[in-house]
Amino acid sequence: MFTLEEVVPWGRSFDEYGRMFALTDADLCLRIVDCGGGPASFNAEATRRGTVVVSCDPLYRWDADQIRERIALTYTKIVEETRRNREEFVWDSFGSVEALGEVRMAAMNEFLDDYGAGRGHGRYVDAELPALPFADDSFDLALCSHFLFLYTSQLGDVFHHSAIREMCRVAKEVRIFPLLTLGARPSPYVERVVDDFVRAGFRVSTESVPYEFQRGGNQMMRIQRWGRPLR
Repeated sequence: MFTLEEVVPWGRSFDEYGRMFALTDADLCLRIVDCGGGPASFNAEATRRGTVVVSCDPLYRWDADQIRERIALTYTKIVEETRRNREEFVWDSFGSVEALGEVRMAAMNEFLDDYGAGRGHGRYVDAELPALPFADDSFDLALCSHFLFLYTSQLGDVFHHSAIREMCRVAKEVRIFPLLTLGARPSPYVERVVDDFVRAGFRVSTESVPYEFQRGGNQMMRIQRWGRPLR
């Protein structure tokens, strides 16, 4: 089973974000915050397309050379774990572990090329869930890729609820992908989050999306709130 002891930097591409979160052209006109964005290239390409996007991650306290070193260490670990557990993944889009590594490194290098200027412009913010340095309703849409639910055992139940509540505070809508843990198993927190946030007055749904790499991992969670800002 694919396992990691801690959260590691590993970035996805703009195209993957589009499919993971079922992003439309209208969505890309919104103010977006990418929570736990890591070394993804989404911010870089979305910004070039005119989208207003801020990524937040404690990774951004480091400079580009330090992040590059951490990515190099992560790359070896991820590729080895993926090769050992390749049956947990769907290879239609990548074909091989080596091709996956190339796609991921291309995305992370695009992030690194953009990072210096983006950090200077305030697009990459050193911040982490469950406490973000943004005012209520600062964004229309909050995204969280491969962090919540994926790291179920590392982050815990209380953290998940606090983190999601914080995203709901700063954005009108939240989307989370995937809903599986490391090892491609359903996270036990998904049903609890749905039940708790529905009882709290949110509109919550789990929706199929046109993206699947972890086998069975083709759903995102959408959480919407209405009315006054969440306190």
